[in-house]
Amino acid sequence: MKVAVLDRNGKETGRSVELSSDVFGLEPNKHAIYLDVKQYLAHQRQGNHKAKERGEISGSTRKLKKQKGTGTARAGSIKSPVFRGGGRIFGPRPHGYDQKLNKNVKRIARRSALSLKAQENALMVIEDLVFDAPKTKEFLSVLESLGIQTKKSLFVLADVNKNVYLSSRNLEHSKVVTSSDLNTYSIINASSVIISEGAIEAIETSLNK
Repeated sequence: MKVAVLDRNGKETGRSVELSSDVFGLEPNKHAIYLDVKQYLAHQRQGNHKAKERGEISGSTRKLKKQKGTGTARAGSIKSPVFRGGGRIFGPRPHGYDQKLNKNVKRIARRSALSLKAQENALMVIEDLVFDAPKTKEFLSVLESLGIQTKKSLFVLADVNKNVYLSSRNLEHSKVVTSSDLNTYSIINASSVIISEGAIEAIETSLNK
């Protein structure tokens, strides 16, 4: 599968790259994508929710009324869950939301997500970006040249590029990651995936293991 390499002005450079059919040309496994996205979103949850039960709230333990003869239900302390301000019955407690997913399934999911973007013509290859200094205006000009300034975009770089990252940090709809940090959720969540020319080999190597 050949894809033309674009420059930062959105024009073809005259070069092209051969994308591996094992990574960018598969029949997408949507269930694997679902499992990987589900795990990613579950790991974003802090799990620190907590409600106090009757033994944890402050209050008197005095018995409110005599046990019998009142005509109503017996009652203990004011901390009982049936009274306003009392403890909560079976309230939430802190716990993790971690889910286990095999590495092979995660690789299948990422390959499927990239193949899906390739099928939708939402995948572009651009020459390696080089910024002399962090400038959001310069990054915006790249987005406008590619015609994706109003869309969610994901830029995948070969290595950490501080100037490119800082230039995109203030933009709500653009995200810059390295090939080693690429995940299924980011690919699926983006309307356009832009891969730098130097990152192609690293992606194919990691996903063909």
